[in-house]
Amino acid sequence: MTHHASSSDFRSSLSKQETYNQLYEQASLLLEGQRNWVCNLANTSSLLWHAYKSLTYPSNCVNWAGFYILPRQPHSRTHLLLGPFQGKPACQTILLGRGVCGTAARDGTTQVVHDVRVFPGHIACDGESRSEIVVPVKVGEEVVAIIDIDCTVVGAFDEVDRVGLERLAGLVGESCDWE
Repeated sequence: MTHHASSSDFRSSLSKQETYNQLYEQASLLLEGQRNWVCNLANTSSLLWHAYKSLTYPSNCVNWAGFYILPRQPHSRTHLLLGPFQGKPACQTILLGRGVCGTAARDGTTQVVHDVRVFPGHIACDGESRSEIVVPVKVGEEVVAIIDIDCTVVGAFDEVDRVGLERLAGLVGESCDWE
């Protein structure tokens, strides 16, 4: 029997691409048979945190990894709500279209920000963050959440991160009941 805690064991000898592959496999196993979005996002944020900490510089300088949720009630779909995460306490709500997270959610597109200090309207939940990647989680074409990863190093995220996180976002989107 595999223990859930073993899912977060990432070897430091893996490349970033290999780590994303393992992350996807581990997330697939943890999400299998569980449809509750809180449970699934909590476990996925933990996997993300441990995966980044196993990598070399600058990826091991990630200081926040988690989710924001787009509420299902039509009158509440003006903002994102803080979801499960790893890192320092964060902003509880973010207006759609505001900052990196709000832009990704409004536009339904991945945002890779080399230097958050030059991103128009950046929201500094943690003043140590210098780069960020935000990936929409969708069900069909509808954004239901976003994955948000912050790093203390400028230019920490690349195409490998984008592809790996978009693949993970697809898995999360289809593995949860969002009601």
